[in-house]
Amino acid sequence: MVGLVVVAIAVGWHLVSNPFSTKTVDHSPPAVLVNLRDLADYHAAQGQYELTIDQEKDVKWLPQAIAGERVQYVAVGTVDAVVDFTHLGTGAVALDTTGKSAVITLPHPVLGTPLLDTTQSHVMNRDRGLLNRIGGMFNDNPTSEHSLELAATAKMAAAAQQTDLVAKGEANTRAMLTTLLHSLGIPQVDVRFSGVVA
Repeated sequence: MVGLVVVAIAVGWHLVSNPFSTKTVDHSPPAVLVNLRDLADYHAAQGQYELTIDQEKDVKWLPQAIAGERVQYVAVGTVDAVVDFTHLGTGAVALDTTGKSAVITLPHPVLGTPLLDTTQSHVMNRDRGLLNRIGGMFNDNPTSEHSLELAATAKMAAAAQQTDLVAKGEANTRAMLTTLLHSLGIPQVDVRFSGVVA
């Protein structure tokens, strides 16, 4: 009897001490495989970028305290220089008759789509007018960051174009293939890039 009383008291105390405790139940369905693809891209170099998007939406004739919004968004992400090996023809690798020299012809690296790091990218500051805050109460997603992310990726892509990321990709690809062919017993390796730089 004493043991039952002790257990009852312990259970009762637990319930009383936290009567509104919550439990998370995951009802999500399993992931569905949509497509499988073979990849033949060599990611030769990567640039990491950080920038700030400062967007302001003004409402004509009204002060910002009443209507309007200004958001400052810090975006962190990467852009890769990628060499596409998918469409290489039979003449892409030319060995001489001695097998001691090779010429490899590749397309220039292209810059991939910027990839935002969602763990580091964040809204630094957001000022919303009174009418915007009231209207947000009737909106499912009043502070969506989608437009900020689009603006950030566009600026990141433009910034990558101004750096030597493509040249770095070429140098890394050349070094990788030279080391590979040296290991196969080909001492002289000439890696060339053809076509227009994207």
